[in-house]
Amino acid sequence: MILVTGATGLVGSHLIKALVAQGKSVRALYRSEIPAIPEVASIDWFKADILDIVSLEEAMVGIQQVYHCAAIVSFTAKNKKALHHTNIEGTANIVNACLNAGVEKLLFVSSVAALGRIREDQAINESMNWSEETSNSEYGKSKYLAELEVWRGMGEGLNVVVVNPVIILGASDWLKGSTAIFKSAYDEFPWYTEGSSGFVDVLDVVDAMILLMESNISDQRFILSGANLPYRDIFTMIANAFHKKPPYKKVTALLAEIVWRLEGIKGSITGKSPLLTKETSRTARTSVTFDNNKLLNAVPDFHYRPMQESIERICSELKKQYNLS
Repeated sequence: MILVTGATGLVGSHLIKALVAQGKSVRALYRSEIPAIPEVASIDWFKADILDIVSLEEAMVGIQQVYHCAAIVSFTAKNKKALHHTNIEGTANIVNACLNAGVEKLLFVSSVAALGRIREDQAINESMNWSEETSNSEYGKSKYLAELEVWRGMGEGLNVVVVNPVIILGASDWLKGSTAIFKSAYDEFPWYTEGSSGFVDVLDVVDAMILLMESNISDQRFILSGANLPYRDIFTMIANAFHKKPPYKKVTALLAEIVWRLEGIKGSITGKSPLLTKETSRTARTSVTFDNNKLLNAVPDFHYRPMQESIERICSELKKQYNLS
């Protein structure tokens, strides 16, 4: 029996589909209502919260493998407390519950943000860690500290693997997370920045996770990155796949600094999270590359999908999901 946390998110929902398709027995956590996920029927939905130790330990009964995908992703200052509460304390609870239940292996979905993303002079690899000098996000700090809980579990005898995905592209709720990139392109958002980053197909993330879980590999972390590309190239590929106008207005440093401040003021008035923050504004103007060789060397049979093909597939899935022409 396999336990999946964060089963309703981008990675978690695609993961449980893949596991069920392979004939695996899957138990997925939910907090309030059992979610309706298409193509997934034979799931053992279990009501529990990673911040509720009692329900979490009950969910671990009979479990051999755990995929911990649950997390809060936010780059808004007001969510700092929630970030630390869920991402760090929640992960500590998962680790403790795995140890108490005698779980065979835990795979933790971290982020490249935990490695420190502000390193324009060198490619980021698995040997790096977050620091005040190499990160501009509280989210990255929370994922780094969450990883420390996982490594603590390793020290106490738990087999663990950590994956650090870059920006994940996949069909999900396009009002949230990285899938919002697709809605922006569909709406013909005209602005682009000169920054670059790593991008990866959610199906590649899921494939890598399952391969690592089923392997003898443990006590290691792996960057998951399909391609290092400029943000403008990604937005243009998505816009073209939707037959929309690609971005054509360059965001200058001055304009970006003005916009995130205006967004902050608007957010304080409306109570809604700002579309752009100080952290995301500066990240979008930073050129970062990621070294993905460790996974490719460790799992020679694994190959990343071409980014163009991934984007065309995801756009097609989103058209169907939202009944787009």
